[in-house]
Amino acid sequence: MDIHNVNDVPAFTTKDGSEIRELLAHRNSLIKNQSLAEARVAPGLATQLHYHPLTEEIYYILSGTGEMTIDDETKMVQPGDAIAIAPGALHTIHNTGEQTLVFLCCCAPSYEHHDTVLVDE
Repeated sequence: MDIHNVNDVPAFTTKDGSEIRELLAHRNSLIKNQSLAEARVAPGLATQLHYHPLTEEIYYILSGTGEMTIDDETKMVQPGDAIAIAPGALHTIHNTGEQTLVFLCCCAPSYEHHDTVLVDE
């Protein structure tokens, strides 16, 4: 049985600047076609504007509040919100609250650094 607890998974910083704990992916489990990670963005910070040519993503907000921008649209997000991000869509999330913004990030195919294209604002 393949079970990973977030408290036992080492954190790393992705290319966009968020702190990630990769819970399940081809690197650490039997999962081959997607990945699930917990992401954290500190108060006042944001991920760098970026897109993924191949990967579609789902963000699911667990705690904190923020501002999600996808292409030319920006909306406030809070716990319980699920956000769909299509391949090729420019996106960033900004923590507008006073506590760490924590969200799950599901990627299909799995997250890879080489599929992250940073955009200079």
